[in-house]
Amino acid sequence: MAELANCPRCNALFMRGPATVCRDCVKQEEKEFQTVYAFVRQKKNRTATVLEIVRETGVEEYKIRDFVKAKRLHPAQFPALAYSCEKCGADIQEGRLCESCAREIHQGVREQEELKSVTERNKKEDAGPVTYYSVKGKER
Repeated sequence: MAELANCPRCNALFMRGPATVCRDCVKQEEKEFQTVYAFVRQKKNRTATVLEIVRETGVEEYKIRDFVKAKRLHPAQFPALAYSCEKCGADIQEGRLCESCAREIHQGVREQEELKSVTERNKKEDAGPVTYYSVKGKER
């Protein structure tokens, strides 16, 4: 169900539903997307970088990167387009993390799993039956 909210971009009141911004901002974003798409569709501009697109179209850099991240502009068709890794900010063309950040996280997970298995093994060894022996006839 829709609820009354302020648009995070223009602060206008709107009914929040599937869209997180008001209709005017959605229309403005679509207009900016069409401007960017028309620019990069031209054969001479297919290898344009994000900064070149910003300079030529006037659309803000974060919006262009959002178009790529939302897969509205496909890096396969426009190889110079990229968006930022969520961890380090490096330019990437797919996923949420760059290769090095993904490797770093996988390494951390492997280390934690190894630590957990060692801890569990130690608990099993410590939890084993305890046997006490008495020594008769020998004094200490």
